[in-house]
Amino acid sequence: MHAIPFSRLLIAAALGSTLALAPLSASAFEGEIFSLKNRWEHTVTQMPANQREETLKALASEAEQLASQHPNEADVLIWQGIVLASYARERGGLGALGTAGDARDVLERAIEIDPTGGNGSAYVTLGALYDRAPGRPLGFGNSDTAERMFQRALELRPDGIDVNYYYAAFLKEEGNTQAAREHAQRAVNGKARENRQVSDEALRRDAEALLSQL
Repeated sequence: MHAIPFSRLLIAAALGSTLALAPLSASAFEGEIFSLKNRWEHTVTQMPANQREETLKALASEAEQLASQHPNEADVLIWQGIVLASYARERGGLGALGTAGDARDVLERAIEIDPTGGNGSAYVTLGALYDRAPGRPLGFGNSDTAERMFQRALELRPDGIDVNYYYAAFLKEEGNTQAAREHAQRAVNGKARENRQVSDEALRRDAEALLSQL
């Protein structure tokens, strides 16, 4: 994370009020989240596959530093969890289990702080983690928990491209082709979020490909 410029610290000190520090702090971490989100989207949607792992590793380290400075900000923790989950996916294999577990823990902490979970984003990522991770004794994967996470995300954002795509992929794996087709179609028809247009449009294309297989 970039340090707050020294001149800004001097201005805050001169004001002599903790109230003056609050907007600066909020503005700082919101700007960091915006930057982190944009670089994550570029990495997962446009970067060549052989470059993603190292880039996501660096982003995960940056997200960890940001979360250590703002441990009670749900949005910060949600983005840390999203980046960690993406890094775990790129790593793959048993070596990624620790990273996936860290992502799960961070996202569950974010939901404790904000039960809406970033309007469903935390639940979507948790659903995908519980779906993809191996089950016990190696990992924490659990299809029932994945189902609950996806259902909670759907309650918050029923027309979301991301939740419907990942839920459709989960249902396909579970052998529920009819429901998978329904949610894949909902993902295709969904509206991209203004702050996640690039990644949502990429998922829409994935949903179209999935739909053609069902």
